[in-house]
Amino acid sequence: MDSLIMERSYDMNRDRKTLVSIVVPCFNEEEVLPIYIHAMEKIIKEMKTAEVEIIFVDDGSTDRTAEILGQFHKKRNSYRYLSFSRNFGKEAAMYAGMQAARGEYVAVMDADLQDPPEYIPLMLQTLKKGEYDCVATRREDRDGEARIRSCLSGAFYKCINRLSKVKIEEGARDFRMMNRKMTDAILSLGERNRFSKGLFGWVGFKTKWLPYHNVERAAGDTKWSIGKLFRYSLDGILGFSTIPLSVASYGGIFFCGAAFVMMLFLVIKNIFWHDPVAGWPSMMCVIFFIGGIQLLCLGIMGQYLARAYTEIKDRPIYILRSSSDEEDQIQQETFVSVHSHGDTDTVFSDEDKRRISGGF
Repeated sequence: MDSLIMERSYDMNRDRKTLVSIVVPCFNEEEVLPIYIHAMEKIIKEMKTAEVEIIFVDDGSTDRTAEILGQFHKKRNSYRYLSFSRNFGKEAAMYAGMQAARGEYVAVMDADLQDPPEYIPLMLQTLKKGEYDCVATRREDRDGEARIRSCLSGAFYKCINRLSKVKIEEGARDFRMMNRKMTDAILSLGERNRFSKGLFGWVGFKTKWLPYHNVERAAGDTKWSIGKLFRYSLDGILGFSTIPLSVASYGGIFFCGAAFVMMLFLVIKNIFWHDPVAGWPSMMCVIFFIGGIQLLCLGIMGQYLARAYTEIKDRPIYILRSSSDEEDQIQQETFVSVHSHGDTDTVFSDEDKRRISGGF
């Protein structure tokens, strides 16, 4: 009898499909979303042993992105969406999507198809073997990208890897798939100034890297200007290194020592050689230079203080305006209310019943 129960349990586990959640941050992506979903449907059909849910996170878009995501959800219940009350940034969108994910494995990717969807089955297959906790991607080249962006990006990775104890792979993308344990570890980090590339490295776990060649956007324009990239890189450096503070401290010690030596030299020169101190213009240059160094050091401390102030306020990372789960709940309540009052005039199609009940 026990052997029969164990055999049935084994068959049930073997037949059960693995749930995979794919988080897709979106900001003004109305042009590329239909292309993305068409490409993903082909990939999902190939994943015979997995059930896939896609969680779109509308990061306060001003175009028809939210409307299109609502249409996707009506088409298929497994296409879920979250819509922010305003633009909170990609980092907040990724965090919200991972919080909403129900899958045993959670992937993060962009909607612009610069992250190749065909890598998803390979990622899942690799993670199922149990040797790795995460499968991530990195770009081998930056073909098609502006030269200045490529140079600045390369300089950033070299800089942050020198300043920080957390290793960040050069060319690393947010496109990756993680098991549930690593996903929960990322979600346990509730900081407001988020830099996910650093957080992925900070939590540790065993990661396999998949290289690929740079792919241009399928449609639409990039939302990352050089200014935004600079601010994002600054968040990364200040979030994972305190060396800039040390540099400011050591700089202060150095200039104090240099000033003491200069004063000693001038006193000795005046005592023994009776040479009056001259050079007002050069003196002003030195004053302005030292003043600039002081302001720079204050600015560095101010950046850290501003981030500490943001964390202390403990405001939410994001605020939802609407979501597919809320939409389904309202429809469920309407469905129950209608039937409890014996209203037989309202007829729900099989598709409506399936969506309301939460079935895939």
